[in-house]
Amino acid sequence: MSKREPGEKPKSPAKPQSRPQSGDSRRAALAGLIIAAVILGVGLWLARSLTAASKMQDCLMSGRTNCNVIEPAR
Repeated sequence: MSKREPGEKPKSPAKPQSRPQSGDSRRAALAGLIIAAVILGVGLWLARSLTAASKMQDCLMSGRTNCNVIEPAR
């Protein structure tokens, strides 16, 4: 081993810089955001349709015959 002089920094082996391109990183983040938004939308749609089906089943199980939702005329 060679001796270092006082104040001399130790030599480190050269490491190649492996930094991803900023365009690729942004594209991946945008794709992830879009996928998350689609999953959220599908989840909300599924929750609403299951809630409506549950309400219809509750109405029918109670013996009612007029379970359809009547919307007022505009």
